[in-house]
Amino acid sequence: MAPIRPLAAMLVLLAPPAAALELTETGRYALNRPASLDYDPTFCGLWIANEGPQAVLQTLDGQELRRIRSDLSRIKAIAIEGDALIVGDGYGRLQRLSKNGIALAAPFALEGGYADTEGIALAADGRLVTVEDDPERLSWFAPDGTLSERIDTMALDPPLSEAQGIAIDPRTGHLLIVDDREGTNSLYEFDATGGFLGRASLWEYGDDPEGVAIRPGSGQLFIAFDGGAEIVTFSYTPTLPDGADPLPPGADCMMF
Repeated sequence: MAPIRPLAAMLVLLAPPAAALELTETGRYALNRPASLDYDPTFCGLWIANEGPQAVLQTLDGQELRRIRSDLSRIKAIAIEGDALIVGDGYGRLQRLSKNGIALAAPFALEGGYADTEGIALAADGRLVTVEDDPERLSWFAPDGTLSERIDTMALDPPLSEAQGIAIDPRTGHLLIVDDREGTNSLYEFDATGGFLGRASLWEYGDDPEGVAIRPGSGQLFIAFDGGAEIVTFSYTPTLPDGADPLPPGADCMMF
C-alpha cells in the first residue's frame, strides 16, 4: 500500500480549491425605495416591492413592464411561487396572486401571529422561507403558513441582526440574505439548513441593502440598496466544497 500514499497526496494537492462567496459588480441602475426582489425567468425581469400598495415587474435594465396590487395594506416582500406570486405585508400576512395581479386566494396569516417579514423565498421542498428583523428570525413555513422550523439569527456566529431580503440559489439550495445598514451592511450565505457559509461586505457597492435576487442561469445576483436608491448587479460565485464541479446553469430567460 505504500506506493499509493504519494499518489493520494498528489491528488489532494492538485484538487481544485474550495470556492468561497465572491461578488464582482457588473452594473447598476436607479430605482426608488426597492425593498424586496425576485427574478422571473418567464419575463427575464425582476419583481420589486417597495413597501407601498403595489409591486412592479421591471426588465433587468430598469424598464417597467407591469404593476400589480394585492388585498394587503402594502407589499413589503415578494417571491415567485411556480407560475404565481406570493406577497407579504410585513405584519405576518401573505397572499397568493397571479402575475397579472389577480388574487388566487384570500390573505392568510403565518402561524405565530405578528411577524416583521422582510423577505420571502421558496425552498426546493415547497416551503416558504422568510427573514424577519423584529424579532430577528429565519423561519420555514408549510405552504399554508404552518410553522415548521425557526432559527434565532442573533444566535448565529456571526449574528445576523437586520435581515432584509432573501434568495435561494436553486443550484445549491444556499440561502442568500442581506443585512442592512443597522446591522453589518453585508451579504450572508447559509446552507439549506441555515448553517453559516460566508459573508461579504457590501459597503464598497452601496448603503443599506434591502433586497436580493439571483438569476441562476447566468450566475447573476441583484441587490437593492435603499441608500442611493438603486439596484446593483453582480456576477456571483457561491461557496462550494473542495474539488466541487462547476455549477450547472439554472433557469434563465424564457422569452429569448
